[in-house]
Amino acid sequence: MLVLYFVLWIIFNGRITGEICVFGVIIAALLCAFTCRFMDYSIRKELWLYRKLGRLLQYAVILVIEVVKANLGTVRLILTQKEEIEPVLARFHSDLKSPLTQTLLANAITLTPGTITVTLENGDYTVHCLDESLAEGMDDSIFTKLVQEMERRGA
Repeated sequence: MLVLYFVLWIIFNGRITGEICVFGVIIAALLCAFTCRFMDYSIRKELWLYRKLGRLLQYAVILVIEVVKANLGTVRLILTQKEEIEPVLARFHSDLKSPLTQTLLANAITLTPGTITVTLENGDYTVHCLDESLAEGMDDSIFTKLVQEMERRGA
C-alpha cells in the first residue's frame, strides 16, 4: 500500500524531483499508517502479497497463454468442423480445499473460450463445453495442477 500511495503521489504531481519524492514518501507513510490504524489493514497482508506475487504472476501468464490457445482451438473447431458441434456437460472433482483456489480454478475454466463453469459445490465442478473434445482431461489440466501447487504452498 505504501508503494501504491507513493506512485499515486508521483502521478498526481506529474513530475519527479527530489523534493516531490521526499514529500511523497512522508505523505505515503502517513496515509499507510492511517489505513493500518482505521481501515483494518496491516503491513503483514501487504508483505504476504509481495511474497506470493511471483506465483500469482506465473498463474496470470499461464492463464493468458491458455486463453489464447483455447481461442485458436475454438476458432478452428468452429471453422473447420464438418460435423455438427455437440455441446456437453462435463463433471469432475477436484481435491482443492480452499474456496479461493476452487474459485480460481472455476474462473480459469470460464475464461478459456469454449468452456463455462456452471456449478461448483464442495470441489465438484460442472462445466459446459462447446464440444466433447474440450472436456477431455479437464480434471488433470495445467490450471488444476498450478492451483493445487498454489494451495499446497499456501499462495
